[in-house]
Amino acid sequence: MKISRRSFLKMGGTFALGFTALPGLKAFAASGLLKASPDPKALAGKKWAMAINMKVCREKGPEGCKECVVACHQVHNVPDIGNPKEEVKWIWKEPFANAFPGQEHEYLEETVKGQPFLVLCNHCDNPPCVRVCPTQATFKRKDGIVVMDDHRCIGCRFCMAACPFGARSFNFRDPRPYIPKLNREFPTREKGVVEKCNFCVERLAAGLSPACVEACRHGALVFGDLEDPNAGIRDVLSSRFTIRRKPELGTRPKVYYVV
Repeated sequence: MKISRRSFLKMGGTFALGFTALPGLKAFAASGLLKASPDPKALAGKKWAMAINMKVCREKGPEGCKECVVACHQVHNVPDIGNPKEEVKWIWKEPFANAFPGQEHEYLEETVKGQPFLVLCNHCDNPPCVRVCPTQATFKRKDGIVVMDDHRCIGCRFCMAACPFGARSFNFRDPRPYIPKLNREFPTREKGVVEKCNFCVERLAAGLSPACVEACRHGALVFGDLEDPNAGIRDVLSSRFTIRRKPELGTRPKVYYVV
């Protein structure tokens, strides 16, 4: 393709203008004017954690209630595939023996042994999933929350293999047709990526509690900053006996259970 002299000069002028403006743009960015301002209502914390009072859940019957699970999955567009082998889940229930292997014994109260326990990503202080991710799609924020960048995820599933809690799900197919009620305020995922609970970082940024905590009308779920001595979660941990999942692995989970 031939380019006329006039077109060539126009192109050269455009490039020259770009190089001339570059120092100004750099100075503008350095001034901080290009930085996004956080919502003044955003909830700030240094080490977010959750406590789940299973005694309160037990009062609601042998299966408890499902309000927290339903709320989480609706808010985050979690698909209902209908096939257990392809199930996508952010928060779900497991028998005590599965949730706490090695902590079951013959003298354990039968109601505890037979109760399904809420489980989710533990947002570990020492997360193995972060170490194995080759693209840094999984990373730990300064406030301790382990999050995912779905656009960086290449679907290698190393994080799934590294997570000792089974807290990650893989999208074997496009999840969008399986979302019962689409929440347009939260992005949907694509086929071939991994997803998990994110402690509702998008809600914290707007000054809101996690969806599961807000949906729980019985006060069984308590969310807060472990570094804040006045936080409700600190009251729970200092006044009640709690356990964590697989503490012997050294991942230091930040989800605590009152049993």
